[in-house]
Amino acid sequence: MDFSIITTAIDNLLRSHLPEQAAILTECVLVALCLVLAYVVLAIVMIFMERKVCAAFQCRLGPMRVGYWGLLQVFADVFKMLIKEIISIKRSDRILYALAPYIVVMSSVLTFSCLPFARGLQALDFNIGVFFIMATSSFGVLGILLAGWSSNNKFSMIGAMRSGGQMISYELSVGLCMLTMVVLGGTMQISEIVEQQLDGWFIFKGHIPACIAFFIYLIAGNAETNRAPFDLPEAESELTAGFHTEYSGMHFGFFYVAEFMNLFIVAGIASTLFLGGWAPLHIPRLEGFNTVMDYIPGIVWMLGKTFFVIWLLMWIRWTFPRLRIDQVLVLEWKYLVPIGLVNLLIMTICVVAEWTF
Repeated sequence: MDFSIITTAIDNLLRSHLPEQAAILTECVLVALCLVLAYVVLAIVMIFMERKVCAAFQCRLGPMRVGYWGLLQVFADVFKMLIKEIISIKRSDRILYALAPYIVVMSSVLTFSCLPFARGLQALDFNIGVFFIMATSSFGVLGILLAGWSSNNKFSMIGAMRSGGQMISYELSVGLCMLTMVVLGGTMQISEIVEQQLDGWFIFKGHIPACIAFFIYLIAGNAETNRAPFDLPEAESELTAGFHTEYSGMHFGFFYVAEFMNLFIVAGIASTLFLGGWAPLHIPRLEGFNTVMDYIPGIVWMLGKTFFVIWLLMWIRWTFPRLRIDQVLVLEWKYLVPIGLVNLLIMTICVVAEWTF
């Protein structure tokens, strides 16, 4: 299904009834509303999934009281958070304290808008899409640093400094893995990267270097989202709640939602660059099988792959214990970065020598 047909029809309809500038403004408002709605709905699904997966690994049921099978528990929590008071902290930097959660959410929404959910269903599609994703996802750490520094709390400051060191470090491995796939695809435009995987996903076409990049990306992406075993910035046993200790009400809710949506974004980028995005699974010389796969809508493929990667990351979170901060940085600088650099060189050699499938 090509959603560009629908979007083109809406564009023509608006331009036929409104002046050009008004039509463009209306389209921007509609796209923004759709993005925010999708962002909120997926965040609710992610929170519920996290609770149920956590419960399954710990041999319990999870939330069951509000609604059938606990389906309304997240809505109850959202309503509770909406009516909670936003507490102001004495001797804090009030402007930066209030600005920090919005920076974190803005970074998350901008990166989320680059994900291709189906053909033609993508808000932003630049010819430097991969670099744009790396840029928008990287300034979220600024909000975390501002939150810790402006809170006038030593636990918040320690958590923010840990997060800054960890996220800036692991951005290198994430970037190297993404560049490895850019070398394989020969383009940085997200839609073209997905189109090139219609005859085979990059994790298969790039064979061993692509598999290594995928494995490193999962580790580094997990660290980028500050989730266990890399949850040192929010270590409850040491720092109360880390950089958002002093936040309450919807300001805390912004950090909470952004954390889950960053997990979705990491999984969505992995699905796009390594697992074909919305491209169906095609096996050479099995035309009947490929025809059946083509009947499954692209948005189903994209969401299915993304939630599979999310499940893998949740499995990691609820299996491994928390690392020390020195172990986290040693893993990145002594192992992942050198392996990523060598892997990028190997992928370049494979592409130049045409050793890819």
